[in-house]
Amino acid sequence: MASVPLPAWARDPSRNGVHTAQGAYSPSTGTLQPRSSLPVYRRQPYPDRLIGEPARYGDTVFESDAVRMWTTGDDIGIVSFKTKMHTIGEDVLDGLMQAIETAERGFKGLVIWQTEPPFSVGANLSGPSTRPAGAVKPSAFASMMKKVRREAQSMVLKAAHRFNVADALMAGRLEKIEGIVEQFQATTQAWKYASVPTVCAAEGLALGGGCEFIMHSARAVVALESYIGLVEAGVGLLPAGGGCKELALRTAADAQGGDPFPFLRRYFQTVALASVGRSAEQARELGYLRPADRIVMNRSELLYIAKSELTALAEAGYRPPLKPRNVPAAGRTALATLKAHLANLLAGAQISEHDFLVASKIAYVLCGGDVEAGTPVDQQWFLDLERACFMELLATEKTQARIEYTLKTGKPLRN
Repeated sequence: MASVPLPAWARDPSRNGVHTAQGAYSPSTGTLQPRSSLPVYRRQPYPDRLIGEPARYGDTVFESDAVRMWTTGDDIGIVSFKTKMHTIGEDVLDGLMQAIETAERGFKGLVIWQTEPPFSVGANLSGPSTRPAGAVKPSAFASMMKKVRREAQSMVLKAAHRFNVADALMAGRLEKIEGIVEQFQATTQAWKYASVPTVCAAEGLALGGGCEFIMHSARAVVALESYIGLVEAGVGLLPAGGGCKELALRTAADAQGGDPFPFLRRYFQTVALASVGRSAEQARELGYLRPADRIVMNRSELLYIAKSELTALAEAGYRPPLKPRNVPAAGRTALATLKAHLANLLAGAQISEHDFLVASKIAYVLCGGDVEAGTPVDQQWFLDLERACFMELLATEKTQARIEYTLKTGKPLRN
């Protein structure tokens, strides 16, 4: 395109690149220049590493095979997962509980931040393993915007495969899975009601259980290019780590004593369609993020802003929210309306019978069960409902067929 020759430094046969662990090559001085010390870069404690640059992430408080709690020399604890794709299993849940207890004893607050994206692709129901061949990388989602929901559902099932969910189902170990689901619920509640502020600093994929931890945090700080969603319905399940409970509570809060159905319908559609926000802004529109949650343009500033938000909460005299006791359930009136709509879709062959069952269970949990409209219930009522309905769906042959098919093909099954 141009007749101007390349400069001599670019044609130097001994040069392999311009970036090294010592800095970037400057043609004007012929030397390696270290990172800039301008104040704006102080907001980026861990920018992308240069070739050969070692990874150094603070001082370890404690570490297990699944998680590491560390600090940067201040009194804010940071938890990072060590599992593949940052899946959440029993070992991660145990580590998080230990981190919460440690933070409550001697730290200003606690942040979940991963040293590399994604934030988390969801729950792990058995134990650690390796990433299967063909698993979709986070970067694939950025280039396949129109397919993000389908791929997200596939990611969740592939994560489940890493932890032998199919084997557990075939062996009839549903009690084992239910115990893990109950442990997951207990951990998300401990995260929400910790005596110190808890913050999720998320980037990339935050699916299923990862999304539920964001929803239960005192504050979420999210990179703009993030994909957040409760995608369990796509494989014949429903969110059971407190996700349905949290949306039911938000329905009551949004209604403020008025008609809850317009808000309930919105949240129901979000969960039943396994909707994934294709950006943090869309995740807010879908209801996964709250108005007070922060969206960050520069991913390298994510941890800095998360710690700033946590400090602001702590300095303002943070107290955890009270556990709601008298939440007015939408009840059987709203449930009947939602099921009537589903019946029309079934009659029009727009959904299958199993789709109808899955969506009906989601509606049942969000409405608070078969009770009179306005019946006061507590949050444990919703947790028990979502766990029971999750196990009912998991025990069905069609949900198991969807899981098995997605494991083999990476595609959702419409049975």
